[in-house]
Amino acid sequence: MSSQNELYDKSWTAALSTWSSFLYTCFFALVAALVARHALVKIEPAVPFSIAIPPQLASDYQWEVKGKKAKASDPEVIGSRIYPRCPADGRSLGPPIDPADSSDIDAAIIAAASAQLRWAQTTFAERRQVLQTLLRYILDHQEEIVTACCLDSGKTRVDACFGEILVTVEKLQWTIKHGEKALLPSKRPTNLLMCYKSNTVIYEPLGVVAACVSWNYPFHNFISPVISALFSGNAIVVKPSEQTCWSTSYFLKLIRGALHACNHSPMLVQNIICLPDGADYLTRHPGISHITFIGSKDVAHKVCASAAKVLTPVTVELGGKDPVIVHDDAKTISRLPNVASILLRGVFQSAGQNCIGIERVIALPKIHDKILSHVLPKIQGLKLGSILLSPPDSPVDMGSMISSSSFIKLENLIATAVAQGAVLHCGGKRYNHPDFPNGTYFQPTLLSNVRSEMQIAQTELFAPVFLLMKADTIDEAVELANSTIYALGASVFGHNSHDVQKCVRGIKAGMVAVNDFGAFYMCSMPFGGVKASGYGRFGGEEGLKALSNVKSVCEDAPWAKLLGIGTQIPPKLQYPVSRDGWDVCKGVVGTGYAIGWAEWVGSVTGLLTALVRSDRSIVRKATDKNAESLDPDTKT
Repeated sequence: MSSQNELYDKSWTAALSTWSSFLYTCFFALVAALVARHALVKIEPAVPFSIAIPPQLASDYQWEVKGKKAKASDPEVIGSRIYPRCPADGRSLGPPIDPADSSDIDAAIIAAASAQLRWAQTTFAERRQVLQTLLRYILDHQEEIVTACCLDSGKTRVDACFGEILVTVEKLQWTIKHGEKALLPSKRPTNLLMCYKSNTVIYEPLGVVAACVSWNYPFHNFISPVISALFSGNAIVVKPSEQTCWSTSYFLKLIRGALHACNHSPMLVQNIICLPDGADYLTRHPGISHITFIGSKDVAHKVCASAAKVLTPVTVELGGKDPVIVHDDAKTISRLPNVASILLRGVFQSAGQNCIGIERVIALPKIHDKILSHVLPKIQGLKLGSILLSPPDSPVDMGSMISSSSFIKLENLIATAVAQGAVLHCGGKRYNHPDFPNGTYFQPTLLSNVRSEMQIAQTELFAPVFLLMKADTIDEAVELANSTIYALGASVFGHNSHDVQKCVRGIKAGMVAVNDFGAFYMCSMPFGGVKASGYGRFGGEEGLKALSNVKSVCEDAPWAKLLGIGTQIPPKLQYPVSRDGWDVCKGVVGTGYAIGWAEWVGSVTGLLTALVRSDRSIVRKATDKNAESLDPDTKT
């Protein structure tokens, strides 16, 4: 018996070894194939270039930070001038900026249009080289770009790396590798009646497009529409937010530097810094062929109304009240630390000023309290400050908000929610930073027992506020997720495939990440929402095609040309139309679209009969009647 067991063990060990070898072989073969595929993709070399770096980005730059405490109402726009400042500590970033007027906008559009005529004729290889050159520069100058973003928006370096650098280089790399495939002519099927036709859809540049972008990601929001516009053969005018316009002069220089290094006109990209009146002139300008708008719903109404005056199409990406549904299956509960870590990043990234930031955490019963007890000490321990002025040995977890303009509204929403039964565990108020009295900080906040009828559960906060809600069932969780006017992004955490897919299918949103947060953006998928979160998509193939004239071309197929086959109007359908014209038409419809063989044979027979039926008697009678009517001696 023991010998049999030994033999069995040896056989099992041998089989296991064989399977292991097979799996290892498959794995390494797959890796080798991926490496080979990557090596075979031809990437045009980057062209080195250099530009002047703003002196404020140097580590030894001598700053003058005001000692007095700034009032919450201190404006950044005084009169008609913009005074750039760092919201984390109040330092002035440079001299005031004079906004562009209508003549400046006209000049920018004219310059862009002139440069675009030649750019539209460039090859995809030439466009790829520009993007590759841009990618190389960004990778080599991450420190300067991140510093500029931190100064202009008050965020931390980590937040800037995730939200500015990482997503930008991903979009560049995706466009370099896959952009041409998305814009290549696409063959389309034909049908029986048009079997001699060849159908193609081609994607042509629109001309000069525009992008009006928000302040929360000053670098990425500026450069992202530029990447898509340039690769699709367009020129672009970018209108950044006046709240983070200081850094865009540097970003414009680096984009133009890449264009110039590759022997293309830097005028393809224009930067218009203006106030709302100037923005209205830009969005209704007849020289703009498409507008990408990233911002609030209220401003979107104005932009779309303005663009409608000249029928300019608009892609609208607005805010969200993004939900996360956390299931309470055993595997999800066992992975709570990782889930909670992702939730915290999704809520407090860039101080919550993120259009796809997590605004509502909807937890099932068995995991609700566990989430609460896990995240509370983490949130209480978050350290706020100016990443560029804080001591190196005192890391900062969260930066400032862009301004204090929303603080009263936030405090009132939180106070009202507490009065209605929500539990405030920490935060809830503005934070007067002892080291940076001129900074605009809000305390990291945790609220539980939040219900959907509360205003705080319906309003986009755009702030560092963790809202925890409880759902008893999957159906209730989906209902809560869909209970707002917004539908931008969402996340689902769970490991029961049926329940997860029920949420994915049931949630009304433009994007859903499973067991992750915002992963769809890092995969260059189409980005956008529905309902009050906007319409249209940017990113991925859809983003490139949205900036193209989608032209349908229908022509005779090569084999048809060779045989001399083409469209001819049958004699009985030519003017004047024969009495058999109706029978011919019915026969054509039936021949092309009859359902079933018997019906099709009948249609073909009817068509042929109508085509060959003699019209001579009909023509003779008509001729005699006409002659009779023309004879003056004929009596009626």
